[in-house]
Amino acid sequence: MNSRFHSDKNIWSLLKRNVSKGQLMGYVLSNALGLTVVLTGMMFYLDSSHSSDKNDSFFSKDYVVVSKKVNGVGFSPVSFGKDEIDRLEQQPWVKRTGRFTSSRFAVNGAVDIGGRGLSTYMFFESVPDDFFDIKPRDWKFDPAERFVPIILCKDYMALYNFGFAAPQGLPQISEELACAIPIKLRVSGNNMMSETFDAAIVGFSSRLNTIAVPQDFMDWANERYAPGAETNPSRLIVEIDRLAAADMSKYLDKENMEIGGDMSGDGNISKFLSTASAVVTANGIIICALAIFILVLSIFLLLQKSRQKLHHLMLLGYTPAEVGAYYERLVVTANTIVTLAATTATLLLRQTWETPLKEIGLGEASVIPMLACSMLYLLAVTAVNIRIIRHHMTLIWNNG
Repeated sequence: MNSRFHSDKNIWSLLKRNVSKGQLMGYVLSNALGLTVVLTGMMFYLDSSHSSDKNDSFFSKDYVVVSKKVNGVGFSPVSFGKDEIDRLEQQPWVKRTGRFTSSRFAVNGAVDIGGRGLSTYMFFESVPDDFFDIKPRDWKFDPAERFVPIILCKDYMALYNFGFAAPQGLPQISEELACAIPIKLRVSGNNMMSETFDAAIVGFSSRLNTIAVPQDFMDWANERYAPGAETNPSRLIVEIDRLAAADMSKYLDKENMEIGGDMSGDGNISKFLSTASAVVTANGIIICALAIFILVLSIFLLLQKSRQKLHHLMLLGYTPAEVGAYYERLVVTANTIVTLAATTATLLLRQTWETPLKEIGLGEASVIPMLACSMLYLLAVTAVNIRIIRHHMTLIWNNG
């Protein structure tokens, strides 16, 4: 056993004389650089596509409200037809759509604030529950209980406190207090006498610019106070793929549609980030491909240079697999060093963009896809190298 060990050691000392340390070092450095660029581009893409704060992201208006543009003065309701909705849902940046249902009856709301009664005409809308950014309890309507829960847009509360209350001598109120104020609703339509409902604000939405009520109340009330008056939706709420926001803007302009808020820059910035990541990754792939080509070429030259030595060893009783194992261990070691170095460098480089991305609500994506990619690279490249070595050893054994 000891004799065999020394024999193997002497054989490797003989074979490694033809191994060019310069070529091997060049392969390791160039391949580590290329793989680092690939993994860095991949990690940056994952971070720039991942919202770390779903409620406050610089890009991520994942939900937008779409409406038709109103031109001039028109008395016919501006709404979406079925064909328009179908075409919109077929766009690649659309994940799903929800329809706003508008009230087709008259509503008057009255409250008592600081001893002063206020009343105003109101409007209601409803959307599918999945599109709300809040999930209040008891978000339902039972005709027997005569109570209507309401979700109010946060901006409406700000308008009351800072634009309406002070000039009118009314107190400013918090959201918590607003939810505790009872509301009396008077609803009428269909030539019926007005009916009274109790109501209260149960939450405030940052996503929906409306006064929202449960869908079951809207369906019940429209059927009761405006039967048979079906209308197309005037607004849609759309869940979008924010990386395609630039294409969305072009489509909406062409279809004479518009969205609430300003997203004109979001799509351009996110498109720039995804393009930059793709360019970086492509450059890394090119560098890796060249490095692998250098290694393959080096292996051919090395085996060709050692052809006589390898053949003599095989004549002494060593199998092609035993002789080739020395070179296989060499490429496994080199590729492992490359993978570990590139992965470590990528994790270090990630720290340079983590903080800036967190400030705009992005980042903190999982590193598992990047680690899986580096491991897949190690296995694939090593398998190719070993196959080449074994194939060449077989040729030497057969042809001498």
